[in-house]
Amino acid sequence: MNISTNATYANIEAPLAWPEALRADLHASRGNGRVGSRLVSQSDRVRVWHLALKPGERIGFHTHVLDYFWTAVTGGRARSHYADGRVAEVTYEAGDTKHHHFGPGEFMMHDLTNIGDTELVFTTVEFLDSDNPPLKVD
Repeated sequence: MNISTNATYANIEAPLAWPEALRADLHASRGNGRVGSRLVSQSDRVRVWHLALKPGERIGFHTHVLDYFWTAVTGGRARSHYADGRVAEVTYEAGDTKHHHFGPGEFMMHDLTNIGDTELVFTTVEFLDSDNPPLKVD
C-alpha cells in the first residue's frame, strides 16, 4: 500500500520526470475525492462507486482518505501513477478485491489507466466512519 503521512495532499508535487500534462493533472486534482466514474449509492455509513474504463481510458488523479475496498468486476490490465512518483502496472482477475486502511492524516493519491484490450470495471466501497473526514465529491 502506498500511503503518505506527515504532509497534506494539498502540498504534494508531481515528480519532475513526469510529462507536464501528468504533473498538471496531479496539481489540479489534489484533494479530489471522486474515486470512481459514478457515485451509485451513499448512506450515512458508506459511499459506493462504479468505475468503468474502456481500453486506453483513464481516471485522473484522486485522493483516498477513507478506509475502502475495491473489487474488480472484470479482468484486465491497468497502470497507476502515485503521488510519490511510483508507477505500477497490475493485471486484475474478476473478483480480485483489496482493502485499504488510512490512519489519521494518511492518504493516497493516484490515477488509473486501462492499458488492456477489454473494458475494466471496478466497484469501490468507502467507509464514511474512517479516521479521516470524507472529501467532497462535487
